[in-house]
Amino acid sequence: MRQIQLILEDGTRWNGIQFGADKSVAGEVVFNTGMTGYPESMTDPSYEGQILVFTYPMIGNYGVPDEKNERGISKMFESSKIHTSAIVVNEYSENFSHFEAKRSLSKWMEKKGIPGIAGIDTRALTQHLREKGAMLGKIGDDISFLDPNKENLVAKVSIRKPVIYRGRGALARKRVICVDCGVKNNSIREFMRRGVTFIRVPYNYDFVEKGVKFDGVFLSNGPGDPAIMDETVAIIKKVMTMKKPIFGICLGNQLLARAAGARTYKLKYGHRSQNQPCMNLETKQCYVTSQNHGYAVDENTLTGGFKVWFMNINDGTVEGIKHKTMPFFAVQFHPEACPGPRDSEKLFDKFIELL
Repeated sequence: MRQIQLILEDGTRWNGIQFGADKSVAGEVVFNTGMTGYPESMTDPSYEGQILVFTYPMIGNYGVPDEKNERGISKMFESSKIHTSAIVVNEYSENFSHFEAKRSLSKWMEKKGIPGIAGIDTRALTQHLREKGAMLGKIGDDISFLDPNKENLVAKVSIRKPVIYRGRGALARKRVICVDCGVKNNSIREFMRRGVTFIRVPYNYDFVEKGVKFDGVFLSNGPGDPAIMDETVAIIKKVMTMKKPIFGICLGNQLLARAAGARTYKLKYGHRSQNQPCMNLETKQCYVTSQNHGYAVDENTLTGGFKVWFMNINDGTVEGIKHKTMPFFAVQFHPEACPGPRDSEKLFDKFIELL
């Protein structure tokens, strides 16, 4: 372990100690205020290209499980790889204790080529990011700053060809198309628990033109700027003319809004945590939600029969949209959780009932 620095684009430098892989990286520096769930967060495709700051003071204390066990992929992994470019922590614990743990966080990161920096005052760093806004950063002087949001990050995390997950039971005949913009494993698990046939397709796969039969469309979470996802938006518009049920999560919410003619904008520092309060404006019921996004829907541009469905209690941003007459709805938060509360997982049932 050696001394290294996190360097922000505004010139500030944060001294720390290296763990994980010994390499230089660059990306967008963002923070997550969750207390647990570092394996889930690090393998969430929505974090592609980001240097993730964990505000919880100790990270690594429960280790990392095997990626696969006798039941398949471990529930602590939301994809097959680490998507964060690096992580930043206050205190890293090489000593770990958990009944499923097989190795330390550092050993896992070293194997996957992901660096970490410990010994940072993450509270002060988070306050800096809240004041200045999310900004570019790098670990190491021998690399240039890189804005990942200028790339099509979805193209990096989406599958390359369609995959079918066969359903079981009475709902197996119902076919759900998943537009994979970086879908988390637990979203797939939620549909599998309900027995439907789940057809996962690349973000730019025009299943309408190809004549694929389906009963509903699921727009997944994913990384990056929704304003550059024109190919996906064009496909969603075609689905909307068919009047079949559409359900979106996170990036899927922004893409549905764009298909309806709305615009999106970048938040100052985003929502990344497991305790974001969101209100259903129809029922006035409040949910504690898991979130990971840096963009939001501009409420003032939402037209075409859509209305704001959920609102963030903290800052009033749009957390969900719904069509007034058609079976189209989406939420900005993560009802599949992993990590986080499962208050809103019944939204999957709501979608299934519409098929």
